[in-house]
Amino acid sequence: MPSPAKTRTAPKAATAPQPDYRIERLTLDNGLRVVLSPDPSSPVVAVAVYYDVGMRSEPEGRTGFAHLFEHLMFQGSANLGKTEHFTHVQGNGGTLNGSTHVDYTNYYEVMPSEATELALFLEADRMRSVAVTQENLDNQIAVVQNEIRVNVLNRPYGGFPWLLMPPVLYSDFANSHNGYGDFVDLESSTLEDAQGFFDRYYAPGNAVLTVVGDIDVEQVKGWVQGHFGDIPRRKVPKRPSFREPLPTQERRATVHDHLAPAPAVALAWRVPDPVDLTTFLPYVVLAEVLTDGDASRLQERMLLEDRSATHISGYLGLLGDPLDARDPTPFLLEVHHPEETPVDTVLDTVDQEITRLGSEGLSAEELARTVARMTARYLREVDSVLGRATTMSVFEQQRDRAELVNELPGLLRQVTPDQVQAAAATLTKDTRTVLELRPGSPA
Repeated sequence: MPSPAKTRTAPKAATAPQPDYRIERLTLDNGLRVVLSPDPSSPVVAVAVYYDVGMRSEPEGRTGFAHLFEHLMFQGSANLGKTEHFTHVQGNGGTLNGSTHVDYTNYYEVMPSEATELALFLEADRMRSVAVTQENLDNQIAVVQNEIRVNVLNRPYGGFPWLLMPPVLYSDFANSHNGYGDFVDLESSTLEDAQGFFDRYYAPGNAVLTVVGDIDVEQVKGWVQGHFGDIPRRKVPKRPSFREPLPTQERRATVHDHLAPAPAVALAWRVPDPVDLTTFLPYVVLAEVLTDGDASRLQERMLLEDRSATHISGYLGLLGDPLDARDPTPFLLEVHHPEETPVDTVLDTVDQEITRLGSEGLSAEELARTVARMTARYLREVDSVLGRATTMSVFEQQRDRAELVNELPGLLRQVTPDQVQAAAATLTKDTRTVLELRPGSPA
């Protein structure tokens, strides 16, 4: 007789791993904060420098200046001519880039580990003295203007919603202005503006240097001291508070996009100060519960059931990375929908799902599945030396805790269903900002 079938049970889910990256730090006499994290698993290194200056730091009349100055930092320095930074990095098989964010500007190189000292020299050289000349300034103004044309003015949904939402959501200039830059403001920039910006914000004490990868910690400490230690200490500006009153009633605006093939709408709510992860992380999880994956609340309802939307995303922060957000920061939902679906139908559906989550909550299983997906994605990101270097840099700069790179998975697991439900309950009609995008030109 055949043997009876054995009962099979699913194996228990593995506990999410907790990273344990080694971290060492030092602070030079000129104020430069340094974070070092050795990892001998592959012969590469990432060097990142984060300056505590971003779009919110720009003065009135100089919109886009932080981004413009990011470009200038690649135009030569104390000992290097124009393009030589690129030549040294790429000639050694490396990659490099820089980017401007709401609250910081960063630069990085990923190099073979034997080129670690070269990467440190390159970053120290431009921190010491970038080549601020009229030729470079004029050239980069033109480059930035062309970038705006390509990425915003001549692209469907260009600037939606990250450039178009702030003037509606916020009132203060620092939070609401066009961080990419107004052409008139860019063209009126002077050498004095550029040199003053460098002197004020690109001081060693206003930066974090992070080195991650196949390094000897003591050797790198010596190189850092040798290349950065003699950069003169300069006064570091005190970062002002950009906080402003919370909205007490709904704000609405409409923009037109003659290149957009279909309408879209973005909703934004202000959230608690991201510095307090206990109150902030439930909103990060909430965005995932609502919009990430086919099983998420809004994806399942609007894309699969009602077919009232063609694209849905939800995220914290204007640029989509919740871990580099400072106060004030929005919770954003972005919905693209067919022409035949009225925008009020989209808004009503979003309201229904958020209200249901705020009143009924979610199960422990739904939360665990969401956190597991978030954790897996996070671990993949920090597995690379560059992802780890950028994450550590932000945590060190904004919270003085690069160690959060190891602690974040555990903090996510501590988020409870009640916290997510409470966060959803704060996303009300009365406190939201709605930005509607309509195809075509204004009537």
